Amino acid sequence: MDLTGMDISNASLLDEPTAAAEAMMMAKRANKKNKSNRFLVDSNTHPQTITILQTRAKPIGIELVIEDIQNNDFSDCFAALIQSPGTNGEVRDLTTDIAKAKEAGVLTIVACDILALTLIKTPAEMGADIAIGNSQRFGVPMGFGGPHAAFLATRDEFKRMVPGRIIGVSQD
Repeated sequence: MDLTGMDISNASLLDEPTAAAEAMMMAKRANKKNKSNRFLVDSNTHPQTITILQTRAKPIGIELVIEDIQNNDFSDCFAALIQSPGTNGEVRDLTTDIAKAKEAGVLTIVACDILALTLIKTPAEMGADIAIGNSQRFGVPMGFGGPHAAFLATRDEFKRMVPGRIIGVSQD
């Protein structure tokens, strides 16, 4: 939670692409005002993530739109996923893109590298609604080839929609 800047996090999902698919479905449930079935994916997203998103989106009627986020007006989509750093290694501040998405009523998901988050702005600081990623970057052993546990973190307002278990402190 400290690295993503989000209020809550789950423990855990299968891998980063699966976390992206869960975040896509969570965003669809959460964005009740937006009736679109289009999910925007930045073209600089890891190919394995795009493949799993395509697999999960088709049977539930979600249209995946893979485009450059920087040149997008976010029209007619319910949510957008942005990889940070991108699959090509590009590190950039997503604040402007996320603000533009919010103006259009679009929820934003940042697929982030938790090791990179020790040096760059957190998804929460950039205004993201959901952050996902893989825990292997912190040296989790390979475990006979993987996969590695993934996380999904979000703002408190979406806590009832988070898949899996929630990590945190509670008071009864």
